[in-house]
Amino acid sequence: MKYKRIVLKIGTSTLTQGSSRISRGKIEDIANQIQQLTEAGHQIILVSSGAIAAARQVVKMRNSGSIKVKQALASIGQVQLMKIYQEVFSDYDIPVSQCLLTYYDFKNQDSKENIINTIEALLQFNFLPIINENDTVATDEIMFGDNDKLAALTAVLCKADLLVLATDTDGLYNSDPKSNPDARLIEEVSDLQVHIDQVGEGKSDQGSGGMKSKLVAAQIAQEASVPTWILNGSQPDFLIKALGQESKFTKVTV
Repeated sequence: MKYKRIVLKIGTSTLTQGSSRISRGKIEDIANQIQQLTEAGHQIILVSSGAIAAARQVVKMRNSGSIKVKQALASIGQVQLMKIYQEVFSDYDIPVSQCLLTYYDFKNQDSKENIINTIEALLQFNFLPIINENDTVATDEIMFGDNDKLAALTAVLCKADLLVLATDTDGLYNSDPKSNPDARLIEEVSDLQVHIDQVGEGKSDQGSGGMKSKLVAAQIAQEASVPTWILNGSQPDFLIKALGQESKFTKVTV
């Protein structure tokens, strides 16, 4: 199997499907795909954003744009988000687990060993690891990135065969497709720095990430010889279609 272990990162824009609420239908789509892929022998590690979006469905706070309020919303929403995952994934016989990490955990050798040991044990007992940033003690993903870098660090640490970054576009274009109808999808790329220097800081409406943060994450993975796919997570069966070469997206080669 070419891509046995896959780290799949789902951004807020994918989970909300362009709305202001977490889409249970999209989570069902993700669960259905993971069930099929697991039965086919793949190991999936899920990195999920969406905690703040989940919180905003149940609570309103003043100054919701400030970092400290976003941290509070993330704390509230993480419970809600995991509840949704647990409820939906249980219908597909997929037991889930929660792993809250920060960038600092990847800089400490003891922490890195603990992360690996925990994830390996979860996979051994057929639990799906669902990773998010611990926003109570770190704010990097709240401010920018939407878990892209965290997903890349996880893929490298866990020796993944593939990193998949699901977003709200088909991948990397040679210009902004929202303003240029003639923009062309770049289906394969190796020299990431050129594109990192050229791409803008545009972010999705709900998420904190943009194409630049995905390219930076892909570069981290590339340096460790882990290929990255950037694809449109809003499409049904997006990962299964990509693995079956039934859709177009951006492949970052190593």
